[in-house]
Amino acid sequence: MFSRTAIAASLLLVAPAWAQDRAEPPASKAIYSRDTPLETLAADPAAVAVLNKDLPGLLSDTQYPVFKHMSLKTIQDASGGDLSAVDVDKTVADLQALAPR
Repeated sequence: MFSRTAIAASLLLVAPAWAQDRAEPPASKAIYSRDTPLETLAADPAAVAVLNKDLPGLLSDTQYPVFKHMSLKTIQDASGGDLSAVDVDKTVADLQALAPR
């Protein structure tokens, strides 16, 4: 039978490795998706560059304060076809290609 000291010592050895494994996100997880709010994207200079390239004028639109809480998917759905699925798909692919932060 283990003593309390042995159990505590083994937990101290295992806990840092377990905590490290739990703290890191999976490498394959994309940092952005079509459901990411625009204001989150606008806070990242690399994402802003993608948005300005793929969807010029979106972030500088006078109505931006109204729709900044929305995602690309929501804006596409509400656009009545003005924002195409092709444009959103291209933008999302470019956003997902950004290096994880």
